[in-house]
Amino acid sequence: MNWLLVIIGAAVGAPLRYLTDRAVQVKHDTVFPWGTFAVNVTGCLILGLLTGAASAGNASSHLQLLIGTGLCGALTTYSTFSYETLRLTETGAGFYAAANVIASVTAGLGAAFAGVSLAQAVWS
Repeated sequence: MNWLLVIIGAAVGAPLRYLTDRAVQVKHDTVFPWGTFAVNVTGCLILGLLTGAASAGNASSHLQLLIGTGLCGALTTYSTFSYETLRLTETGAGFYAAANVIASVTAGLGAAFAGVSLAQAVWS
């Protein structure tokens, strides 16, 4: 049963990642990977909310598998983040590569902490 929850979450997360990435990237005329940045930060926020809810006892292990492992696992993408950062470096866009690393890590951690804080405020 657990594997099925992960599969269902991933079946939603993967196309959501692709569609969101394309929708965001097409609105920005720059080499900066805004689409990947958006899905990764969104995934961090969702995972933070889920973690905060779980720590307050308001998220079952099934929900954690469905949303945390399945949805967020397929929605976020460390491999694409790494590839795009490397591609930026190789094409001479070192500033964008550094900005991608700094912004992604900072915003991702900030979103995760914000999600945990929000969930704790709601369910405390």
